[in-house]
Amino acid sequence: MSSSRLGGVPTVLPPPGTVGTRQLSLGIADSRLDEADGRPVRDVSIEERLTRPLPDVAHIRSWLTAQEQRELVAQFREWALPPAGLRHPRVPAGHLMTVQSVCLGWHWQPYTYSRHADDTDGAPVKPLPAELIALSRRAVIDAGVDSSRPFDPDAAIVNLYGPSARLGLHQDGEEPSDAPVVTISLGDTCVFRMAGVDRRTAPFTDVALASGDLLVFGGRNRRIYHGVPKVLNGTAPSWVDLPSGRVSITVRETGLA
Repeated sequence: MSSSRLGGVPTVLPPPGTVGTRQLSLGIADSRLDEADGRPVRDVSIEERLTRPLPDVAHIRSWLTAQEQRELVAQFREWALPPAGLRHPRVPAGHLMTVQSVCLGWHWQPYTYSRHADDTDGAPVKPLPAELIALSRRAVIDAGVDSSRPFDPDAAIVNLYGPSARLGLHQDGEEPSDAPVVTISLGDTCVFRMAGVDRRTAPFTDVALASGDLLVFGGRNRRIYHGVPKVLNGTAPSWVDLPSGRVSITVRETGLA
């Protein structure tokens, strides 16, 4: 499928420290309580925080500590700067996506990959940081999804969902690789929706992804139709210091030369 000749629209983040008070501001890092028994979530083992909503799909609540989340937010602010910075991508039909996006390793423009931000300033895409590669490899191990061979990620699509942004059901089908897809959530909680590998219609499986949560899908569901129909405004902890909304960091192995 060809890309739109109109290009995307570059965007700018508000500076750090300008985020208003959040609905779930608790004032103490890592103090979010487990819904089941009231224990601090970080005191619960990964095995107890891991669920498998579908075969080869793993969800780990509070996978990242507060400090790890803050560090990723600081990195996201650097990635968002031009050149090859944050922008609203434009689909081939011509309309802008409601999410804002910046890419690492490979630049994704609906629906193709390249090494340059061809839909904005044409600059070379920023490299995929070694720290993010290591974090995503840890994610695949912790999730226990499709560990038949080492995970070798080479691209990340980092999306900012504003209060009214959504992402329609789609497949990650541009990559030849069948390696798992790693998604890290920061900021507001979202509804992450999955349909099927061969359908984008109901029945759906919905997962609530909160700040610091991890979702990994691979194996038989590597190309499952998925999307984000809703972001729950005001649900982020105050210390995340993001604009209102949610950031998703999706790391993948493309299999591209």
